[in-house]
Amino acid sequence: MIRAFRITTGADGDTHVERGTISTGTTVAVQSAHFAESPPHASFDWHNAPAAQYVVTLAGTLEFATRGGEMFTLAPGDVLVALDLTGTGHRWRLLGDAPWQRLYLLFAPGADPRFVPEDSRQP
Repeated sequence: MIRAFRITTGADGDTHVERGTISTGTTVAVQSAHFAESPPHASFDWHNAPAAQYVVTLAGTLEFATRGGEMFTLAPGDVLVALDLTGTGHRWRLLGDAPWQRLYLLFAPGADPRFVPEDSRQP
């Protein structure tokens, strides 16, 4: 299973986080892909996802936070399912001395990101 975190905008207008996994063995339609890198100790203040997308962490460890105080850490191999296109947004900061190397995969319209919330998985 691939560890994942989904960020969405709730009915309250705030960004919320769900922990879970990405279903494997199925195809997800994407319309584009690109790589990015941020230097060690970088951060990015409050913002929304610019598009519905996967953000796959290749290197670096980050701490994410929402305005409501929800926090989580992304490590290499983790997938962020970024769906908080509106609302109060999220922020991140790099931990440690490694850069954040990542792959963005923008979903095609109507694509199902195959996210499985933690509380819906069988024990």
